[in-house]
Amino acid sequence: MGEPSVGMRLRGLSVGGRLHGPVTHGLACGALLCVNNGSLWNAMGWHGTGYDNERSRLRDWWGITKREQWQHHLRSLLDCEASSPVWEFALSLRRTIARDFGGHVDMGYWRQAVGKVLRTKAAGSTVLGPDGITKNDARPESETEAEVEGVQRLIGRITRYEARMRADGVLDENRYVTSVDAWDLGHASKMARWGLGARYGTLQEAESAVIEAGRKAALSYRSWPEFSAGYILGRCLHFDDEEFGEWYESMVSAHRILMSDPGSPWLNIPFRS
Repeated sequence: MGEPSVGMRLRGLSVGGRLHGPVTHGLACGALLCVNNGSLWNAMGWHGTGYDNERSRLRDWWGITKREQWQHHLRSLLDCEASSPVWEFALSLRRTIARDFGGHVDMGYWRQAVGKVLRTKAAGSTVLGPDGITKNDARPESETEAEVEGVQRLIGRITRYEARMRADGVLDENRYVTSVDAWDLGHASKMARWGLGARYGTLQEAESAVIEAGRKAALSYRSWPEFSAGYILGRCLHFDDEEFGEWYESMVSAHRILMSDPGSPWLNIPFRS
């Protein structure tokens, strides 16, 4: 698997830190960011980089300057609504094809299926609701074809990232990313603590959010490596633009640490209890 980046390491509290239970599982969902940022992965009573710096972090990266905004962003992350729905649409369609055809999904067939689904959806439909029958108008063909082309390009990006992750030992051979929910849920685990450090939320609110992040992660994935691959793909689709640069490399290094350090929560906490 190679060696992690020099200077990057896992940091945690051996005294006073969470080591077991649902809160700990939720904290571990933010471990990739913790390793990357040099923060304590299992510190729930969060002070982070200090009150002023935690507020600056939320303002500069998320546009959060008050409690209500923090609550909104946290809920969006916990509901996996912060990242692009197109990413999850493409991956969920592949999951459906995999179930129907026994696991293997040909990329060409996946691309064709995307086109079929989007064109059918764009053709308009009739819906029976409480107010009677409603007809949804068809979308312009040029608009639909542009959408199909965009999602098919996305499929190419996804498969190239997956190939690189297999080469780097993040994904096992013949495995693929099932969901990018981890990108939102990993951030939710950290957002809860960032908001606590910035005094936008209480310890009780932060713990509740961390537990929810862990619970939803266990519904979307089967293991820490699967969760990690989903997070890394989401990060790269958001930031990396197929440069395979720092946005990608730093997460691969963090992944390797969490999969090899004897004190790693990913080696000591069951992903599903």
